[in-house]
Amino acid sequence: MTGRSKRRALVAGGASGIGAAAASRLAAQGIDVTIADLDRSRGEGVAEQIGASFVAADLTNYDAVSQAIAAREPFDILVNSAGVDQHAFFTRTAPSDWARLIAINLISVLNTTHVLLPAMQQRGYGRIVNVASEAGRLGSRGGAVYAAAKGGVIAFTRSIARESGGMGVTANVIAPGPIDTPMLRRAVSDGGDKLMAAMTSATLLGRLGSSDEVAATIAFLASEEAGYITGEALGVSGGMGCGA
Repeated sequence: MTGRSKRRALVAGGASGIGAAAASRLAAQGIDVTIADLDRSRGEGVAEQIGASFVAADLTNYDAVSQAIAAREPFDILVNSAGVDQHAFFTRTAPSDWARLIAINLISVLNTTHVLLPAMQQRGYGRIVNVASEAGRLGSRGGAVYAAAKGGVIAFTRSIARESGGMGVTANVIAPGPIDTPMLRRAVSDGGDKLMAAMTSATLLGRLGSSDEVAATIAFLASEEAGYITGEALGVSGGMGCGA
């Protein structure tokens, strides 16, 4: 331990969906959780419900992340779960769409990691768990830029694992498949039931996953027991990435 009675976790993007589920599970395990999110209303609501702290921050802005987190360090665990998708063929998207998708899905991960990693390395302990997507490994029809950003998260996480393994810091990435979250519902709203059915049938289990199922995996990778696991991309996708 670091001389404190509890491990401390920052859950970036913890106001809803997978992030909120992860924050709740970590808090239930006795971890001191801080949620960082731009959505103050939802974030404060989740924090109050689970006994966590909340800090409002634009995770895509490095200075905002640094200022919001600086007074709250050190953290032993970093969970990056901020994400946004947009279902549209690439030729029907615009550079402004690309910038938004890359900023929220990838740049936010770089920002929080850059702010928190030095102290983890110095203390000789850290758990980083990033939420990517099976789209980042398999590609996504109608989600090319999202897939590119999530693929970047996977490559970045493995690189951080290589840079930090000798300093007691593990870095792993979760690759969820279709998970029943508000983000998924918004992203596929134009395609409706037909698109949702196609995503479900792409899994070996034939169903959507839940945020709690992903959160359980995040909590394990953030735990003491996962100390010999690093640089891994673990699919939580009902077998969607089987054989990939």
